[in-house]
Amino acid sequence: MTSASTHPDHHRISPVFLGLAAIMAVSGWAVWSGLAEVTGVAVFFFVVSGWIVSLCLHEYAHARAALRSGDESVAAKGYLTLNPLKYTHAMLSIVLPVIFVVLGGIGLPGGAVYIERGRIRGRWKHSLISAAGPLTNALFAAILTAPFWLGAMADVPFAFRYALAFLAMLQVTAAILNLLPVPGLDGYGVLEPWLSPAARRQAEPFAPFGLLVVFGCLWIPAVNAVFWDSIGNVMQVLDVTDLDIGYGYDYFRFWQGEPELSVTPLP
Repeated sequence: MTSASTHPDHHRISPVFLGLAAIMAVSGWAVWSGLAEVTGVAVFFFVVSGWIVSLCLHEYAHARAALRSGDESVAAKGYLTLNPLKYTHAMLSIVLPVIFVVLGGIGLPGGAVYIERGRIRGRWKHSLISAAGPLTNALFAAILTAPFWLGAMADVPFAFRYALAFLAMLQVTAAILNLLPVPGLDGYGVLEPWLSPAARRQAEPFAPFGLLVVFGCLWIPAVNAVFWDSIGNVMQVLDVTDLDIGYGYDYFRFWQGEPELSVTPLP
């Protein structure tokens, strides 16, 4: 008899995810080759599909870590198929983050998959499950920026360079926001197993509102400035400039017209 964790259908990559990956590949090729009549449209589809792909990988990482830690229920729930429609909070995990990317150019973290924590023993395992998602965003950011910090951008078309920079910045914002020690976010999930039962009980009622609190704080000018300075510092370490990100955002917002490239980026 096949258990839920080993059933092949529970591990087969979803056609929905494959479709998203195909859109990312085709639109990325269109940006690179300049075949799109309006480059910004291709950049838009490349960034949005790439962002959704990263959200799927984020949630998959949580589920895979939970499976290895003892929660076999994640397989039967479809979390290992990378299908965004299978996640517990499709609105929080996919729709809302995409809306914030479109409206504000910020990688808002999504809601985590539902993990049956009672099946898992060991505080380190619980922490690893929570950390797996944002670490995946960080890894994706490192991959996207590899041509920058490897000095391999000389022959890369400008529009593709800027699209990569903007998509990578979204990954960095998602990783940093998710790692904040705020109830409801993954950073708190990393710390929670090490807190006293009384502290966990006190924090539990705030978990549903943690993301809203963080978003509200970003409207405070001083907090917003510190946040974006931190993002800029990380991107500089990855050899991505504010100019790269800014032009990427301008291309992404194609409905406002494509940017005039007045400055040639360094390779």
